[in-house]
Amino acid sequence: MTAGTPRPPRREWPAAPGRASRARGAESPAAGPAPAPPDGAAAPGEPAPPTDEETVAEAEEQVEEDLGELTRLAAERDDYLDRLRRLQADFENYKKRVLKQQLEQRERAAEDLVTQLLPVLDNFDLGLAHGADGLGPVHRSLLDVLAGAGLERLDPLGQPFDPTQHDAVLHEAAEDGGDPEVVEVMRAGYRWKGRVLRAAMVKVKG
Repeated sequence: MTAGTPRPPRREWPAAPGRASRARGAESPAAGPAPAPPDGAAAPGEPAPPTDEETVAEAEEQVEEDLGELTRLAAERDDYLDRLRRLQADFENYKKRVLKQQLEQRERAAEDLVTQLLPVLDNFDLGLAHGADGLGPVHRSLLDVLAGAGLERLDPLGQPFDPTQHDAVLHEAAEDGGDPEVVEVMRAGYRWKGRVLRAAMVKVKG
């Protein structure tokens, strides 16, 4: 073949069918589904499933944890209820104590006012004893108002002498030697709501 003459192309001959199939089979693995694992067995690469005993043990452990949590919550509830009851009882006692203190303060204030009015009542008695009859209605009205508030007048003329309610400033001997008796009231006494506010000043015989 001379120089400059083109070379004819190389002819490719087809390979035999059997040889090509063998060649492809050698290059790639055979495709197809992997065999399924037996029942109860884990698939390759996965953790084994728990057994029945393990499942029961886990369930019992969970139940114990839940019961413990319920017990704790019940204890907290009972503690809160107990605190609430004590708080309510303390508040009720506080209200009663405050109410009692308010009543006592009002009682003391009223008693102080009545004590300051006793000299006024004494002046009424002196005025009536010296003939100032015009003071009678005013005196009775004032006594009625104070009696409605709890004041009681002590005028023990002719009564047995009582040292808890009478203040004996004069004494006269009795001929028959009987029990001491009030024969003259020199100044009236007063009792405030069952308690002697001022003893009556009296003369006693006996």
